[in-house]
Amino acid sequence: MIVRASPDDHLAIGEVIRRTGVPASALHFYERRGLIISERGVGGQRVFSRHMLRRISLIIVAKRLHIPLSDVAEVFTTLPADRAPTHKDWQRVSRIWRRQLEERRRAIENLEQELTGCIGCGCLSMKACLLLNPDDALEGQGPGPVRLQEAELARRRRARPGTIT
Repeated sequence: MIVRASPDDHLAIGEVIRRTGVPASALHFYERRGLIISERGVGGQRVFSRHMLRRISLIIVAKRLHIPLSDVAEVFTTLPADRAPTHKDWQRVSRIWRRQLEERRRAIENLEQELTGCIGCGCLSMKACLLLNPDDALEGQGPGPVRLQEAELARRRRARPGTIT
């Protein structure tokens, strides 16, 4: 059930653009993706509930953190569309993204260690090096940097015994 806000709680698209700095084309795109919702006001003009400013701001922050819009959409399905989310709602979203960002940070640190170790040692070992794949010998094991992926999976298993991620 969607509860209608009072007219004072609605902002014309021009005001949303002014307040968020997001162009109309992006707002339309976010709306098509189901990230934000608009209504039609007097004369058919697109208007947004005031609480959509928070969603748009969160989308901007997510973009800066390189969080995919698909992840934003997934989190937004847990938020109410007909009213402003509560503090508890935002805390839940923050916890989810904090975990994702922590996992990314660890992955970047692990990659940095692998690169530093490889560049620093100078061995160019075709058997032990996690980065090299001469003559595409690993093609049969799947796409991407297979050895790095295997090393990451092994690290995750050691970090959380009994689970596979």
